[in-house]
Amino acid sequence: MSDLKQIEKPQDPLRAVKDCAAGSVGGIAQVLAGQRIQTQPELYNGTMDCLKKTIASDGFAGLYKGTATPLVGIGVCVSIQFLTMEYMKRTFARINGAAPTAPLSLTPGQLYISGAIAGLANGVVSGPVEHIRTRLQVQTSGAGGKLQYAGPLDCIKKIYSSHGISGIYKGQIPTLIREFNAYGVYFLVYESLVKNAMERKGIARDQLSSVQVMQYGAAAGMAIWLTTYPADIVKSKIQTDGFGSAGKYKGTLDCVRQIMAKDGVKGFFRGITPCLLRAAPANAATFLGFELAMRVLG
Repeated sequence: MSDLKQIEKPQDPLRAVKDCAAGSVGGIAQVLAGQRIQTQPELYNGTMDCLKKTIASDGFAGLYKGTATPLVGIGVCVSIQFLTMEYMKRTFARINGAAPTAPLSLTPGQLYISGAIAGLANGVVSGPVEHIRTRLQVQTSGAGGKLQYAGPLDCIKKIYSSHGISGIYKGQIPTLIREFNAYGVYFLVYESLVKNAMERKGIARDQLSSVQVMQYGAAAGMAIWLTTYPADIVKSKIQTDGFGSAGKYKGTLDCVRQIMAKDGVKGFFRGITPCLLRAAPANAATFLGFELAMRVLG
């Protein structure tokens, strides 16, 4: 599927369905191991220490603790991201007086806003998905070796029964703050690299090689975390905090103040090394899956 063909069929009634399907392919390709160091930095001295302790206590299965939720949720989240992003690209193309989905017409600002809106839309689902995932990841065995939550559904049921829908959406404000900038940067970097390659070589989007797509996806993945990691730290700490009076943090700003008071600026970057290490391959796979699926779906 070339960009010319996309422009010739702007009214494709199945366009949204295809965008969702391609996004799901990219999302499934993205699912990787959890983020223990980020949510429990005080337990580990580094990446290798985290791996050793996790395997020692839970076996290799412990590296994938809590991934049942993202396996289901990430596909939905990435579908929302790409569905919204593609819709916004078409909208801005029309505003610019160009044919819908004409990628070369969008400005950097329009690409950033498109991604940011995609991030906000994604946050409605990613907030609770990541909340449940992080709680499953950090839970430890209590008396008698019994875990607090038997799995994702049990976790959702118990939180909802005690704290309602607000409990499920715990940490939603920092999640939306993170998503807005994160996906604004994410799609700006990726789409700008794609646009530059198309203009420089005079080729259509489907003529980009898999290696190029993966390189641009990896760059976007690194960019998203380098610019958004502190917000993600705050989000994760709030989502793994206790509820009500059992919680350490009174809100987002209080969490920021406590992190700064205890660890200074470095507290907002604890665990960033393993995060960056997995960001490149994860997002290379995401965009490769999306682009290849779009070519197949037409």
